[in-house]
Amino acid sequence: MAKGYWIGRVDVNNDEGYKPYAVANGPIFKKWGGRFVIRGGKFTTVEGASRTRNVVIEFPDYQTAIACYNSPEYQANIKVRQPHSIADLIIIEGYDGPQPADG
Repeated sequence: MAKGYWIGRVDVNNDEGYKPYAVANGPIFKKWGGRFVIRGGKFTTVEGASRTRNVVIEFPDYQTAIACYNSPEYQANIKVRQPHSIADLIIIEGYDGPQPADG
């Protein structure tokens, strides 16, 4: 079964106001089996527009990724984030099909 992912791009306009959101996410993601694959870090925008922070969170499957987003805990935490940032977030099903052949 393919994993599920959150792909987030965020511009934070108030670091201190944003911190409680980031701290509260840990227990929420853990409850739903989420783990950070990308959390910030160096990046280069080679095409299109970007935001200052990028995050990819992996979940056991697409349905769990959706359920985490819709959970009362995360919906409450969104309200903590919104005054302090602008975010783009998609939830996407991973791919577990054939891969390009080596060589």
